[in-house]
Amino acid sequence: MGLIDEVVNFVTNGSIGGLPPLAVMILPFVVGLIVGFLVNKVLKIAVIVIIILAVVIYFGLYSIDIPTLQNLAQQYGPAALQLGALIIGVLPLSIGFIIGAIIGFILG
Repeated sequence: MGLIDEVVNFVTNGSIGGLPPLAVMILPFVVGLIVGFLVNKVLKIAVIVIIILAVVIYFGLYSIDIPTLQNLAQQYGPAALQLGALIIGVLPLSIGFIIGAIIGFILG
């Protein structure tokens, strides 16, 4: 029981960089809520845009050819991958963040 008492004592009375441990534990959860909510909204908008684009292409108002898509992927692909790696590296990947992201996605 000594280890459990030490953990409870640290959480209630300790300090991490001058902040209480509860604040440090809640921060990833709140960030997860925000990220989950934003991902939900962005996915809804992306689906709507894809449906509109498919209808426009079907009626021949706009055409997409493979070389143009390849050029766009070569031009913007590395920058998109670099930005994605940066975002994933910055986000706190903890249980609190993951739970917050799931709840934010469901409630969004």
